[in-house]
Amino acid sequence: MAGIRRLVLDVMKPHEPDNVFLALRLSEIENIDGVNLSLMEIDQNTETLKITIVGDNINYKEVKKVIEDMGAAIHSVDEIVAGKKIIDAVKTEQD
Repeated sequence: MAGIRRLVLDVMKPHEPDNVFLALRLSEIENIDGVNLSLMEIDQNTETLKITIVGDNINYKEVKKVIEDMGAAIHSVDEIVAGKKIIDAVKTEQD
């Protein structure tokens, strides 16, 4: 079973712990092959991040737990790719 292969998350977190620590901690979760963390916005107290996670059979509950243990919150799950292979989104005329 391939399960979840890619997650794209919109996350808000305090400045500490730093983003390097969060990315490394997420990358240690079983079945995760890579983590891309991009800083989208920053204000006096928080940072908004776009986190892309790829792997095979990613455990969303474990990802969520690690993020929450860091004092952060998932605002939205912007993309989920599941199945035997990753399919990239295609643009349509509505896009």
